[in-house]
Amino acid sequence: MTHIADGRTRSIKPTLDTPFHIDYQWWEKESQDLRSYLISLLPEDRRAILTEQAELSEIDVIDPQTAEVRKIDPFEQALRETEIDFNGTSLVDSVFQLFLKNGNKPLTPNELGELTGRPPMTILRTLAGTRIYRGLRPIIE
Repeated sequence: MTHIADGRTRSIKPTLDTPFHIDYQWWEKESQDLRSYLISLLPEDRRAILTEQAELSEIDVIDPQTAEVRKIDPFEQALRETEIDFNGTSLVDSVFQLFLKNGNKPLTPNELGELTGRPPMTILRTLAGTRIYRGLRPIIE
């Protein structure tokens, strides 16, 4: 089952060409703490520096392609600037960080496989299963 934007549910079977993204609404619905998760993904040295500046709630970021200004969590920005260790990081964490780095622009399992070096079919099976990991969901048109 996959949720549609208006809250309805329908059955679809994502493929290797189905685009996925981070569904930030999932974090709210599930009462999950996104900030704690972002902090956990940071390397220890970056985490210590930013934790001292915890009073920062949001910062302005300019999209280099559209010039759109968005407010994001400073921990998200730090992750965008951090190199991803694809070999030492779980599949879900790697994919989540890729979406952070690209501004949450949709990517297919085939594209994610190219970027992470992981088999696209493994990515599809993980992200399209019955359990939703970290809000990583298919985009349903």
